[in-house]
Amino acid sequence: MKLGIVGLPNVGKSTLFNSLTRAGAESANYPFCTIDPNVGVVAVPDDRLDKLAQLYHSVKVTPAVIEFVDIAGLVKGASKGEGLGNQFLSHIREVDAIVHVVRCFEDDNVIHVDGSVNPVRDIETINLELIFSDLEILERRIAKTSRGAKNDKAQAKELDLLQRLKEYLESGKAAGTFQAEDEDEQALLAGYNLLTAKPVIFAANVSEDDLADDGASNPHVQAVREFAKQQGSEVFLVCAQIEQEIAELPEDERKMFLEDLGLQQSGLEKLIQASYRILGLISYLTAGEPETRAWTIRVGTKAPQAAGKIHSDFERGFIRAEVVNYQDLLDCGSLAAAKEKGLVGLEGKDYVVKDGDVILFRFAV
Repeated sequence: MKLGIVGLPNVGKSTLFNSLTRAGAESANYPFCTIDPNVGVVAVPDDRLDKLAQLYHSVKVTPAVIEFVDIAGLVKGASKGEGLGNQFLSHIREVDAIVHVVRCFEDDNVIHVDGSVNPVRDIETINLELIFSDLEILERRIAKTSRGAKNDKAQAKELDLLQRLKEYLESGKAAGTFQAEDEDEQALLAGYNLLTAKPVIFAANVSEDDLADDGASNPHVQAVREFAKQQGSEVFLVCAQIEQEIAELPEDERKMFLEDLGLQQSGLEKLIQASYRILGLISYLTAGEPETRAWTIRVGTKAPQAAGKIHSDFERGFIRAEVVNYQDLLDCGSLAAAKEKGLVGLEGKDYVVKDGDVILFRFAV
């Protein structure tokens, strides 16, 4: 999973990126990998892995990972080359979802590029740049498709879609809320890889005081939540300054620090949960003495395709899957005990994998 972090200058975007990647890397003992200055790989915190590893005396524990990209250079006019312009836009095309950091705190010492705090205005500024970029793509596609549409029904149908989509974007709406008429149109839409079609998670950057009541008394947060609801997007509250402080603490002190603030989760944990929900992802687990590991798949994935995440041979030669619920396995204390109680299922090719399934795949090639 690859998430791109965007936001106008001085909204806390880079502070959040730096703290999330540093905290996430350390909390799960996963080596922080700097692919280039603005990319960080972070382990997905998952208590189930440590508990399974203790049960199996695993030598190695491997969590799922998320790649964060700090997308810089976004200013008004980015679609026309302002700031880092095209470089910024090309980075967004590569991500699965966008984490849009919006400033929801007042601070006279932190200058806002537009002179005042207004998160919905900031969101619309960025959305407009993404729409302009998408319109350029659609216009080029329309010019190309128009040439063959007179003699080709498929191209004529695509041209109709492109023109309706162009009109929709010109009205200021994102491609993510555009309703395709059938599966063919859905497939075409996916192929365009439009920026405004990507799922969005809004990170409402608030002051420490607003974290305690989940932003209930902050009108900026309420405005972002209302906007996100209309777009079908996720929202989570974060205080970038607090996240930075958490990142600098030893791992064993972080939970205590959060409890002192009256918080149950860090910003990283809230962001990961939001990203799994909006992208329709779950994790299944494999466990043994050599390694306990989490594997990320889409909701609705069947057993052979889930096995293919481990190795293509597992999918190609799939025979069956031995499946037990994570909590059932822990409660029983061993796989043998779970089998005795009839809690281990032998599942075939049509089994839909569930979050928290512990699976042993049987295959032959």
